[in-house]
This record gives sequence, structure tokens and C-alpha cells, in this order.
Amino acid sequence: MNGAMVAKILGQFLMVFSLTLLIPIAVAVVYGEHTAQAFFLAFAVTFSLGMLLWLPFSRIPTELRNRDGFLVTVLFWVVLGLTGALPLMLVEEVHLGLTDAVFESVSGITTTGATVITGLDQLPKSILYYRQQLHFLGGIGIVVIAVAIMPLLGVGGMQLYRTENIGPSKETKLTPRIAETAKALFAIYVALNVACTAAYWAAGMNFFDALTHSFSTIATGGFANYDASFGYFQDETLYAICIFFMVAASLSFGLHYFAWLKKSLRPYWRNPEARAFLLSLAAAALVVSGHLFFLEHQDLRGSLVHGTFQLVSIMTSTGFATDPFSQWPSFLPFFMLVMSFFGGCVGSTTGGVKFGRMVIMTRQVFREVGRLVHPSGVFPLKVGTWAVPTRVTDAVWAFFGVYLGVYYAVVLLLLASGLDYVTAWSATAATLNNLGPGLGAVANHFGDINPFAKWVLSFAMILGRLEIFTVLVLFTPMFWRR
Repeated sequence: MNGAMVAKILGQFLMVFSLTLLIPIAVAVVYGEHTAQAFFLAFAVTFSLGMLLWLPFSRIPTELRNRDGFLVTVLFWVVLGLTGALPLMLVEEVHLGLTDAVFESVSGITTTGATVITGLDQLPKSILYYRQQLHFLGGIGIVVIAVAIMPLLGVGGMQLYRTENIGPSKETKLTPRIAETAKALFAIYVALNVACTAAYWAAGMNFFDALTHSFSTIATGGFANYDASFGYFQDETLYAICIFFMVAASLSFGLHYFAWLKKSLRPYWRNPEARAFLLSLAAAALVVSGHLFFLEHQDLRGSLVHGTFQLVSIMTSTGFATDPFSQWPSFLPFFMLVMSFFGGCVGSTTGGVKFGRMVIMTRQVFREVGRLVHPSGVFPLKVGTWAVPTRVTDAVWAFFGVYLGVYYAVVLLLLASGLDYVTAWSATAATLNNLGPGLGAVANHFGDINPFAKWVLSFAMILGRLEIFTVLVLFTPMFWRR
């Protein structure tokens, strides 16, 4: 393990992140707020910390190895969650304690969207912008952004990119050079944000709301500027726009890239993962909308609008709300939370297990059934035209097993802290799947649960964002062995 190189890169990343803290200062100036001093102090502390880590090792030319990449990635998300909490602690109108500020910061950067803050409607614009900016940075993965804009690192970026994109993907990169891949992904991400902002603005949002809500929509984060979440706007056109962009952000960004190259929509439908995701999304939306209508909770129009919006929001791990779904009748709240385990596609901004893994596991199940019926038969495992290697199927099942183990370990810790089962179960789903809203005591916000539970859930958010293995590998003796 090259500690000097890890410190050098971590310091560079922190210095780059500190520059983003200057943007809320401009927002504060525009809106005549008195938060600029707090943001500048947070910038100074973060930049100084980065400088202290980078300066002693700035002249060391060393190759970054895979193991170093894992450590840099995990440490950066942890340190970013801690330093990102500074403005939330320093701004008087918010003035969160350490636990709440770290929870809110980690929730923002991991695009979870779980909040401990109430009274959002009265908060300064600069703080509202800052929360959404955390979503923007976390959505595409700030490590990928850093690889794209920081060739001065002088080390190979593939190690960092792989640790941010662990999953059953046929293509590790879209272009021959990793920096070009990162730039392509970032360009698509920015383009979707620009298009979403323009659509919201044209449909009636003011520019500030359009910009900030586009950050949380494309990042599938879920932070909103109002306590009523997206339901504040009471506009079906805005709901439809939001649904479209939540779905777009849940598809693989690599698939967007290939569709753009081919100037065709066919790649979306021909991709087995995207097809399974879209069909499952449509079927689940019909279940929710139909149930609302037949139970007479909403009229037909309301059932279709709110049922579809809420299902898409939860399943894509965005977490916006137009209606208090935790109060919906029958099994619907639990059904939607279960659908959040599926998430979106590999290579998207969503949380959850991802449909790519689900498709492979489903094909594997059918293959094993076929072997039972025809013991001598040969059943190759294929997803589309891709013959899935055994190593990939083994990794998928290992991930699923570890995911379930981690999930219930977190549930047990929350139960031990005094939370009831519904709250513990749903809070774990909301954080490990990077979803946001839960049920029970966390249906509206997470501010009332105990500090121990908040730290556990903050760790769960980082685990979910980095897809578990990236973090857990650091706890194995093999990782530290020379």
C-alpha cells in the first residue's frame, strides 16, 4: 500500500472539491444572504486539509495500483461526507450538530436524499443550492469527474474508474482511453441536467427551482427545496417531465452514449437489461395505479398520476414525493420499497441491486431448472449476444449474498438501537438502496431517530453508493497483505 500516493491524490481531490464551495457564495450574493462567510470558512478548511495532504508528497511520481484505488475511493467518500458537513454546521439558519450535518452531507453526496432538516421552505437559497450541488457531484461519481478534469494527477485513472463501476458490465470503458470515457459520461450527465433544467423552466418552475431540481432528478437523489417535496408544484406537466428524466437517468449512461453515436433509439430496446427495467417499471406502475383506483384512494386520473410518479420515483431510488405514500392503503408502501431493491441499470445514477444483476440471476435460475430436466444438456448463459463468463455469474451471486447479509446486519443494529421493525427495515432499504424516504418514524424525515442509528445509516449510504464490495474489501486481511 502506497500511503504517500493515497494522501497525495486524496489531497488533490479535496482541493478540487473545496472549489465547489465557492459557488454557493455567489448564490448568497445574488440573493442577498448572509451565509457567504460560513461557506468561505468551509472552503478554507477543506482546501487547507487538502493542501496538507498533498504538499508533502507532491513531487513523488508513483503508479496508482488497484488496491490504492480502492482505498482512495472509499477514503474520499468518507472525507467528503465529513468536510461536506461544514457548511451545514456553520450556517446559522441550519446550524446542525455533527451527527445530523454528516448524515445530511453523506445523504447528499451519495444521492440518497434522506434528510434530517425540516422547514426547507424557509432556508436560505445558498443552502438549498448547496444540498442539490452535493447530489450533482455524487450523481456521476466525483472520482470519475476528477479523472476527466485532472490529467495532472499523473497516474492511471482506470483503477479509480473501476472502483466506481463494479458490476456485471460487458464493457468496462466506452473509449480506448479512460479519461475520454470519463469525459463522455460527464458530457452526457451535464447534457441531461441542461435538458431537464430547460424542461422544468419552460413548464413553469422558476430558474432556481428548475436548476436545483434537475440536479436531484438526474442524480436520482431526491432532495427538494420544499417540505412537500415535488408535490409542492401541483403540476401534472412537471410530474411528467420528472418521470421522463428519472427514467432516463436510470438507464445506463453507456447505453445513452451508444444511442447517441448511432442516432437511434433501438439500442435501448435491444439491450436486455434496459428492456427488463422498462417493462418492470411499466408493470409495477400499473399495479400501484390500479390498486389506488380500485381501493378508491384516488380517482382514475389521480391514481395514474400519483401512482406512476411515486412508483417511478421509488423504484429509481430518486425519492421525490407528490403524495404521502407511507399512508397509502394495503401493501403499496411495502411493494414500492421492495421495488427499490431492483433499482435501475448498471452504469446509471440509481441505487439498489441493479437490473443487470437481476437479469443474470434470472437467467441462471432458468438454466439450473433446465439442467434438472435435462441433466446432460448444455445451457450457455447469455444476455443478448453476450456469453456471460462464469466469473461474472459468481460475482453477481456473491454480491447478492453479501448484500442480503449487510442489509440484515444493519437492520439488527437499528433494532438494537431501539427502532421498531418497520422503521428499521425501511430505513435500511432507504439508505442502502440510496433511496431516501422510508416508513414508520422515517416516513417524513430522519431527524427524530437516535444518533447511533444515524451513524449506522450514514455508513449504509456509503456502502450502497460504492456497491458494498468496494468498502468491504478494505476489511479483509488479503487487502492489507503485501
